[in-house]
Amino acid sequence: MAGTPGTESQLKRELGFRDLALFYVVSSLSLRWIATAAASGPSSIAVWLLALFGFFLPLAACVLEMSSRYPQEGGLYVWAQQAFGDFYGFMAAWTYWMSNLPYFSAVLYFAAGSVLFAAGTHGKALADQSSYFMSFALIALALITFLNMIGVKQGKWLNNLGAFGSSLPVLVLIVLGFLFWIRQGSATHFTLASMIPHLNFKNAVFWSTIFYAFAGVECASFMGGEIKNTRRTVPRALVLAGILVTLGYILGTIAMLIAMPSSEISGLGGFMTAIAQMCRTLGINWMTTVIAILITVSCLGAAGAYLSSTARLPFVAGIDNYLPAIFGRVHPKWKTPYIAVLSYGLAGMLFAFLGQAATNVKGAYDVLVSMSVITYFIPYLFLFAAMIRLQREPAGPDVIRLPGGKRVAITLACIGLFSTIVTIGLSVIPGDDEPNKPLAVFKTVGMTLVLIVVGMLVYALGKRRQTRAALKPLLNIEP
Repeated sequence: MAGTPGTESQLKRELGFRDLALFYVVSSLSLRWIATAAASGPSSIAVWLLALFGFFLPLAACVLEMSSRYPQEGGLYVWAQQAFGDFYGFMAAWTYWMSNLPYFSAVLYFAAGSVLFAAGTHGKALADQSSYFMSFALIALALITFLNMIGVKQGKWLNNLGAFGSSLPVLVLIVLGFLFWIRQGSATHFTLASMIPHLNFKNAVFWSTIFYAFAGVECASFMGGEIKNTRRTVPRALVLAGILVTLGYILGTIAMLIAMPSSEISGLGGFMTAIAQMCRTLGINWMTTVIAILITVSCLGAAGAYLSSTARLPFVAGIDNYLPAIFGRVHPKWKTPYIAVLSYGLAGMLFAFLGQAATNVKGAYDVLVSMSVITYFIPYLFLFAAMIRLQREPAGPDVIRLPGGKRVAITLACIGLFSTIVTIGLSVIPGDDEPNKPLAVFKTVGMTLVLIVVGMLVYALGKRRQTRAALKPLLNIEP
């Protein structure tokens, strides 16, 4: 079973309440989703609220209870394993692990676009250069991988800085939006009719990405063996960060719509475009460069948070021998699962390289995001289903139970499960501006199925490895 005591005890508990709260902020508050929401107009406010009650609150509730039931290293891997067995635990971990590979490229492309704003006119020549975006992602991932290999203490500072890099630009956006409204009025007319969302083929991808924006609060629990007083720290940090993230998304979207009409906002560079326009209007152009640098730091921190936490999944899979045992090694000096971190960083670099093959910047960005959404939400099927299944297990005195007990827990998990199924369905639908919709669906679904089949094969090989290891003492043969 995951979380072998002898191995987990080699890890250092470096993450305290402040670190974990900032971790939740940097992993959940993504500035690119504010721009994506604002590009869809005032109705995005209602979609934010729908995603909040339909997905985020059920997810947070499940993480609170599950992380207190099984606080050891591995998180989701252990939860699904305890509920349904080894195969489902491995597949939950595999799909989550693989889904974040295109995420790194997507978030780092966004960072690369923000850097161009800081460069001013000198950066415009690189705006459509695929090689620039790919090089930025490769160098950034190399740096992030190195920091997380040499220690949690070193890696967490990038996460912490990234949290400030996320929250400060949102705060500035909200303040600027208020000042812009006082001086210029709103560029968007907020009416009851305009704020009523309509689900159709044109905005189906948008709905799925807004639900996707609220994901991420589960990943800190993958590092349960490295959190100080896990059962106490996780709920406190999660509640604080959840409030900040929710306010940031909703108020930030409103502020952006005050500054610009939705037709002028794009998902890839819309946040900085809105900031730049407000700064020019208010006569504070110097702030544009500062915000661009902060956004870049926030994206680096987000990529670091997901790499460090998600790398713990192949680590525990290596401990259980579903992956080669080398993945379960802990560095004797650094006290980190350095092989798992290194392999995951290298895989992310490979995706960053392949993601730019034979396509343009926006095309690669859209494909990466679409693939991330459908693959990323598969593990949530396991998470919510595990929450329902494990309600039959007795809860010890240290387990955090939701108000209302088992009935409320099952109800929230069912809501989250339903939202996840709907979101997966919506994420398959191509955007309205996609020139070849059948091909886009084929690529998204096909790549996802390939990842699942490969995961099943890896699991089968792992079972063979386990069997051979178990027979070795009896047959006196080498594995």
